Amino acid sequence: MSGSVNKVILIGNVGQDPEIRSFQSGGKVCNLSIATSERWKDRESNEQKERTQWHRVVVFNENLINLIEQYVKKGSKLFIEGQLETRKWTDSSGVDKYATEVVLRNFKGELTFLDSRGSSNDNYSDNNNSQINQQENSDLNQAVTENTAIDSDIEDDIPF
Repeated sequence: MSGSVNKVILIGNVGQDPEIRSFQSGGKVCNLSIATSERWKDRESNEQKERTQWHRVVVFNENLINLIEQYVKKGSKLFIEGQLETRKWTDSSGVDKYATEVVLRNFKGELTFLDSRGSSNDNYSDNNNSQINQQENSDLNQAVTENTAIDSDIEDDIPF
């Protein structure tokens, strides 16, 4: 295989309020806990079953962190697209520890609010060169729409 893809897409609910920390260098990081659930009917007992998976999400994109800080809280429903990464560290007793996380970095990742509260289905991504600042929702939606228009113009030039 000449290439590979590392993409994770989650639609789920935030399990606790976002944890946002600032670095001494001025940057920020946001940690989210996202629950996804699978439901099915058991063939033998004929009762509804549910299995919930918890996902660690780490956001390094400051524009998205600013939006998360304003609008996301425990229970918020989100669409998240990022990359799967595993970290390794050694704890104080010398034992190797691992954590696998969905990571949204600058220019890689997408976050969409799926809640009906506040603004509806606002989509924010830094996969392009636009700069999203703290603005009114209408300005943010306009920025996303303009970037989509630019992307569709590029696709029109593909000769096949």
